[in-house]
Amino acid sequence: MSKFEYVKLADTIAAEISSGARRPGDRLPPQRSFAYERGIAVSTASRVYTELLRRGLVVGEVGRGTFISGEARRGIAAPAEPRGARVDFEFNYPLLPQQTAMIAKSLAGLERPDALEVALRPATSTGTATTRSISAAYLSRQGWSPNPDHLVFTSNGRQCIAAALAALVPAGGRCGVEALTYPFIKGIAARLGITLVPLSMDEHGVRPDAIQKAHREAHLAALYLQPTIQNPLGITIPLARRNDILRVAEKLDLPIIEDTVYGFLADEAPLAALAPDRCLVVDSLSKKVAPGLALGFIVAPPHLRESVMASVRSGGWTASGYAFAAGQRLMGDGTAAELSRLKRIDAGKRQHLATQRLAGFDIQSDQRSYHLWLALPHHWRSQTFVAAAGRRDIALTPSTTFAIASGHAPNAVRLALGAPSFEQLDAGLRTLASMLRAREEDFDSTE
Repeated sequence: MSKFEYVKLADTIAAEISSGARRPGDRLPPQRSFAYERGIAVSTASRVYTELLRRGLVVGEVGRGTFISGEARRGIAAPAEPRGARVDFEFNYPLLPQQTAMIAKSLAGLERPDALEVALRPATSTGTATTRSISAAYLSRQGWSPNPDHLVFTSNGRQCIAAALAALVPAGGRCGVEALTYPFIKGIAARLGITLVPLSMDEHGVRPDAIQKAHREAHLAALYLQPTIQNPLGITIPLARRNDILRVAEKLDLPIIEDTVYGFLADEAPLAALAPDRCLVVDSLSKKVAPGLALGFIVAPPHLRESVMASVRSGGWTASGYAFAAGQRLMGDGTAAELSRLKRIDAGKRQHLATQRLAGFDIQSDQRSYHLWLALPHHWRSQTFVAAAGRRDIALTPSTTFAIASGHAPNAVRLALGAPSFEQLDAGLRTLASMLRAREEDFDSTE
């Protein structure tokens, strides 16, 4: 069989997966059976399966078979959009039952013609002096108060990351990132022509010696870090480690893109409080308020602000006037702050429930956060576990989605706890616990 023919067979299986005819968790026939069904040699069937494995469409379990991957319909580069699973442990947008009414109250009157006339006007990357002042006050926390004139705005947090990367790292350049990190940065960097260099971590976060080693070998242009309640591991870098990282960054003259999207759940001040001229803080309203009311913030040092503004304009990432108007109201009247306070309470309750339901298993989390990291027992592989959970209408994320270096993902999954109702959360956690407890001899029936 020619290369074209075996690739064509792999394409046929891929099309069946894409169409939904084969679903995540479905088992492919043994290679000998596949060869017999297709009238091909066993060696050719092996090449087909190898090609499917190379594309990330299947996962192989020694002694158990080959399964359609939980990644199959998403690809490795970027997670999919929410898929409407009964229990969504994949996308981490915390929702409170009362938040819609609170937001509606805050935005009352914005539909009036005079208010809309202002809200629908063209906006700039720096907003108005009033918006900057309100935003700076809202972003302030103990130990850190950003200068309003240092603020630049985008439509959401991802655009903040893109704008910061574009401003700091030239096309063809390299940016150091945590070895397991926010997955969307991979697609953003690829589109900007930027190479991400994974930095080794320990229980305190990124290791300073890993930054030095990466810069020595790859000459980094910047760092992207999540110092507080890191996604996916939930690590908050302690003060001593923060100082060590900043000393290394100062020595190597590396700017730091500091993602503080989960910082509202904790009391720690950002790295920028210690090194305001070295750190660009990125944040947004999406998790604090609601995903549909996103407004992104970049707090840039004065010497970098013009470059950030230029990248926002060239990228087409300027926020709309309506987003500014809505955000200004929500921050100005205290609604956004109250939602943040309530979500801190909510996150703690959800973590407590998760800790109870997953007692005895290897979990890593911050009790203040909306996500946790679950290391799997040896008889489960992460993508197979995700696929099996998908068959039970539970969506979660395998470690490969967060890994920067291909093939270096631990055997683990991340659970996002913010979206399900408490009833769904409890039911989903109980189901996952039952799956995790399955004995080796029960594995087939679990699948």
